[in-house]
Amino acid sequence: MTAILQDKVTIYRSLAEIPPGFGPSVAAIGNFDGVHLGHREILSSVAREARATGAHAVAITFNPHPEKFLRPAQAPKLITPLAERLRLLTQTGIDTVVLLPFDALLARIPAGEFASNVLSGLLRVRGMHEGHNFRFGRGAAAGIKELTEFGRESGFAVHIHEAVKVHGLMVSSSAVRASVASGDVRRARWMLGRPFTMYSTPARGRGIGTKLLVPTVNLAQTDELLPAFGVYVTRLKIAGRSFEAVTNVGNRPTFGEASFAVESHILNFEPVDLNDETPLELEFLMRLRGEITWPSPEALKAQILKDVARAKRWFGLRQLLASSF
Repeated sequence: MTAILQDKVTIYRSLAEIPPGFGPSVAAIGNFDGVHLGHREILSSVAREARATGAHAVAITFNPHPEKFLRPAQAPKLITPLAERLRLLTQTGIDTVVLLPFDALLARIPAGEFASNVLSGLLRVRGMHEGHNFRFGRGAAAGIKELTEFGRESGFAVHIHEAVKVHGLMVSSSAVRASVASGDVRRARWMLGRPFTMYSTPARGRGIGTKLLVPTVNLAQTDELLPAFGVYVTRLKIAGRSFEAVTNVGNRPTFGEASFAVESHILNFEPVDLNDETPLELEFLMRLRGEITWPSPEALKAQILKDVARAKRWFGLRQLLASSF
């Protein structure tokens, strides 16, 4: 496999792809799940130093997430799928991504060997930027202290970044996951710097043809992160078109046997081309309420009308505020 170019950023998918004589470089290592405001602060610092010194700006990341390989039962649900993580990384100012397959071989490499062979050797690193709680190497045995010592021996400086705070919140991938999992998509949006988004395709077996002729879309299930069960104001993107929507995440208990679905009702509906493979992006903007078992379908329909009215007011207020500036 050879390196690819994406949005003017070179992506190496193994150490073997890094060409001889690469560097010098300024780098950061991380999972970068979500590419949240904390990640972007570190990576923008990498880019600034690299531009000032004529070096490559490098993000070193992993696939799969190390916990998925080491402890799959306890691995966190991902905020962003790999393709979206790479796209977001290309927007931070860096010019190179090193995407390392996390496997048994990589997991066994001691921190000192990684620093010597990869950072100093292959990448010719002259500067490293990391968060204060950074760990690396076999068993995550090394941290900032050890990285600084390796840098002193190998000729690169280490810059330590404290956690970014937004509205008093310490930004981290785990904090974003916790906010989304509890349904607090507003706090997640603050930390991400954008809405939490589900990437999917239409659910199969629901009679979807070549055109969407009804204002409801069911998204295929995912094993990754989803908001808590409930009803949300959302924005659904289909084939480059954006629609205002209300989305229910849950088991739809009112209609008898539980049947999980992520079901979006489009407010500003227009027919659109759609098939089972059409990429869908669902942005979660605000939580309206939790999931409720209603006494009858009529009661549910009455509540849906209230949910739609609240969502329309929310979108109307946003448009009013936007037009005022």
